Amino acid sequence: MKYRKAACARLVGSGLEIGALHEATPVPAGATVRYFDAMDRESAIAAFPELDHSRLVQVDHVGDLDRRDLRKVGSASVDFVIANHVIEHVANPVAMLEDIHFICRPGGLAVIAAPDMRYTYDRERALTSFDHLWAEYEEGVETVSDEHYMDFLRHVGKHVFEDPDRRIADDIAHCRRRREHAHVWNSVTFEAFVRETIRRLGLDWTVMDCHPAEADSHEILMVLKKG
Repeated sequence: MKYRKAACARLVGSGLEIGALHEATPVPAGATVRYFDAMDRESAIAAFPELDHSRLVQVDHVGDLDRRDLRKVGSASVDFVIANHVIEHVANPVAMLEDIHFICRPGGLAVIAAPDMRYTYDRERALTSFDHLWAEYEEGVETVSDEHYMDFLRHVGKHVFEDPDRRIADDIAHCRRRREHAHVWNSVTFEAFVRETIRRLGLDWTVMDCHPAEADSHEILMVLKKG
């Protein structure tokens, strides 16, 4: 995407990319990357037959972000974290930011991108409020609720409701397997979410860059530096 290359050109040392799947982020020569995902390469081939399987990364750490498995990577163990178009899929985005902070070394960078709903199939959905996200964090939510996926289906998969004999529960299960978008932001609300999370959790992060979505770049990109 438009600003991602410049942001990742700053990366040095040994890092981790979350949810790379078939779109691993290029990093500068000398930097090394391990990969964290919810499923290994073989499982991804089965779950996403439409992808170019030759481009799927070999996953080093298989874990569940919603179960806070990212912490198993180790405290202050990486120089950078890349998470492109992952945070909108998880049950607890506040906890994900907290865990990225946990594994970053002092001086380390986090490059986080999310889609702006105005430019995606989510455009008819309601924005996710910070109060909603904070309540899920305080409750220790570890699973995306069926209601999140029902909201996805009502606005993105409307056709499933046209067949009176269709089992909507099966469609929800399909959304869960594919980890469809649980939360929805635009550029303004995403930046506000990240900044408010930093403030409330007292995270030692400085926002180095924040690029809102534009007509030719539909993602929001933020670069955070651990103090």
